[in-house]
Amino acid sequence: MKVGKLLYTAAVAMAAQLACAQPQTSVDVTKAPGKATVAATATVTATVVAIERDTRTVTLKDGKGKVFEVEVGEEARNLDQLKVGDIVTTEYRQAISLSLEKTSGPRSETQRMIEQRAALGAKPGGTVGREVTVMADVVSINAKAKSVTLKGPQGNTVDVIVEDPEQLKNIRKGDQVKVVYTEAIAISVSPGATQ
Repeated sequence: MKVGKLLYTAAVAMAAQLACAQPQTSVDVTKAPGKATVAATATVTATVVAIERDTRTVTLKDGKGKVFEVEVGEEARNLDQLKVGDIVTTEYRQAISLSLEKTSGPRSETQRMIEQRAALGAKPGGTVGREVTVMADVVSINAKAKSVTLKGPQGNTVDVIVEDPEQLKNIRKGDQVKVVYTEAIAISVSPGATQ
């Protein structure tokens, strides 16, 4: 398995465990003629309360007192730099950008991995994610429901809500549009308060 996939798998597993820690979330929506973007961010902060170096298990406690364990994979650098009392901040970000710009060519999908690991000797942390760009065909437009049905490269269809009715005026059945989906998880560790 490639390092990028290992990092991504580890980050997703950690995100699933941290999701139970009641994250703070925010959602941002931006609109422009022919384009709309929705981005959501969830942030969880927890304190390291125990470290089992042999099993690479870190026990964390969130602000509400909930305690949970996270297994840290071998691909994560610098576990030896982590100390009890350190603050672990995890930020999970998802965004989808629908560009109702006309394009040409076959339906397609491309994927780009995003990864940045902590430098050797630094506190553990890093960012891993992916960006998927899909060129899709417009199958139908429902102005009343403010939706567009898109057909992707594998032949699957999806209905997308378009909040701004002005955006629907620029496209027709048979046009192609570009959809970009990104998701990333960033983990950082900072020293806890000195006692």
